[in-house]
Amino acid sequence: MPDLDRDLISIQEARNLSTRAFAAWKDWSTASQEQVDRVCAAMTEAAFAASERLGIMAQEETGFGVAEHKKLKNMFASRNVWESIKDLKTVGVIHHDPQRRIYDIAWPVGVVAALTPSTNPTSTVIFKILIAVKARDAIVIAPHPSAAKCSIETTQLMARVAEENGAPPGLISCMQNISLQGTQELLHHKYVAL
Repeated sequence: MPDLDRDLISIQEARNLSTRAFAAWKDWSTASQEQVDRVCAAMTEAAFAASERLGIMAQEETGFGVAEHKKLKNMFASRNVWESIKDLKTVGVIHHDPQRRIYDIAWPVGVVAALTPSTNPTSTVIFKILIAVKARDAIVIAPHPSAAKCSIETTQLMARVAEENGAPPGLISCMQNISLQGTQELLHHKYVAL
């Protein structure tokens, strides 16, 4: 297949994933704190359980680092990140200052485009998905080409568990046809907010 065709496929995939993520976000943006926390807790446990397998995949695919270290980073990116954010309110009124008559109301931004590196691909995918979903945002991962397989596998794991626990399909996705043009399309798509 000519390079142009791959670029066009990648651009179209970016558009499709962004549009699907936006539709899922419209549904997820009204999720309750209980729903959000249930989905995030389930994803955390699934990622933690898969830490070793994903660490091995990342090391084998990229050639960077040590599989055991990747496992530890995956464990940290799942359980430790979740422990640090699980009690944060991300729905509704999150703070009220009666003296100043100010209310802080949490509201999601929309679709997040998330670039991920080749050096720590799986742990980065895990924590970016957790923080996006906790904030009631959709996320589309744009992996580094040399870490595509392990990034896609990690994203699919998180998405499957999220959907099994009540998140809408399309809330979490990953580009599979990776090109610079496709990533640029994702970053500049009208439905991508961040």
